[in-house]
Amino acid sequence: MNLILWLIVGGLIGWLASIVMRTDAQQGILLNIVVGIVGAFLAGLVMAGGTINRGDFGLYSLIASFLGAVVLLAIVNLVRRGRVR
Repeated sequence: MNLILWLIVGGLIGWLASIVMRTDAQQGILLNIVVGIVGAFLAGLVMAGGTINRGDFGLYSLIASFLGAVVLLAIVNLVRRGRVR
C-alpha cells in the first residue's frame, strides 16, 4: 500500500511541479511520477538528513517534495538547454 501511495503522490507532485516549470506538455504521467518521487527523495536528503519517508506524512513532507521536484526540473531544463541541437 505504501508503494501505491508513493506513486499517486509522486505523480501529483511531479505534475504540479511540471506545471510550475512549464514542462507539462513535454512529459507524460510516467515522467511526472519519476520526477515527483526523485524530487521527494532529493528533498529528503537535503532538508531532513534522510528520506522523506521516515517521518510522518504531512504538509512539510509535501512541500519539501514539491520543492525538490521543482529543483530537479530546473536542473533538467538547464542541462537540456546546454545541449547542441
